[in-house]
Amino acid sequence: MTAADRPAERPLFAGLPGDISVSFEFFPPKTEKMEEQLWDAITQLAPLGPGFVSVTYGAGGSTRERTHATVARLVRETDLVPAAHLTCVGASKEEIAEIADQYWEAGVRHLVALRGDPPPADGGFVPHPQGYASAAALVAGLKARHDFDISVAAYPEVHPEAVSAEADLDNLKRKIDAGAARAITQFFFSTDAYFRFLDKVLAAGIAAPVLPGIMPVTSFAAIRRMSGNTAIPGWLETMFEGLDERPGPRALVAAVAAADLCKRLYEGGVRDFHFYTLNRAEQAYAICQLLGLRPKG
Repeated sequence: MTAADRPAERPLFAGLPGDISVSFEFFPPKTEKMEEQLWDAITQLAPLGPGFVSVTYGAGGSTRERTHATVARLVRETDLVPAAHLTCVGASKEEIAEIADQYWEAGVRHLVALRGDPPPADGGFVPHPQGYASAAALVAGLKARHDFDISVAAYPEVHPEAVSAEADLDNLKRKIDAGAARAITQFFFSTDAYFRFLDKVLAAGIAAPVLPGIMPVTSFAAIRRMSGNTAIPGWLETMFEGLDERPGPRALVAAVAAADLCKRLYEGGVRDFHFYTLNRAEQAYAICQLLGLRPKG
């Protein structure tokens, strides 16, 4: 093959203008060392100008105090917009109102309202006798309490406990109709699944943005455990074959695989991405770099 016969060089991520918005999810630390890791990640990712950064809530509300402490520190020490996760599990309406009031008084205006999962030993979700029975009811209660900016969850490949895809979509519509401003999806690996879901969302009359949740593969075993109804394609498994004991190469492969997913979403018109960071900055930062996003200012 001569030089004239060869295809023109077209680097995979060349020419992307960085005209995207991003947000990042963190979880509250359990130890001093984890605290240092979290704040190192926040410090590294903050210059990318995220629209917000969310802080998760453990199963059964098990990290309530740590979540609040992390969010309060974000308010005190950074210019970032924190979004605190808040769930229905194990709390009465009165307790949730008190938590919401504390966030409002601390200057927090963005919440991620979720039904939540009970601790594994408790089995399935059972509403608190004096609590909210669903995320939609929680959204309505929070909006009645204060004018929060509220995000909710969405499931492109259907929530594992939903009786049907239609019922799951109806539940999302109830959450948006109750006052949620946007939805953030469970992680996925199929752009077709995401775009098909968007078609159904629009057909259902839901106009709110649906941000794709992007999860770089830090551990294939963990991805399998967390996947629920999320399909894991064979090509992805092949890509990570033999990397279980090689964290360095695995992280590099994970960043490129996630960036490729984002690039395909970008080509379909997506401009807003939500990254599940697992309190590590390197992969999320690398993905944003490949997509053309650069530090602000």
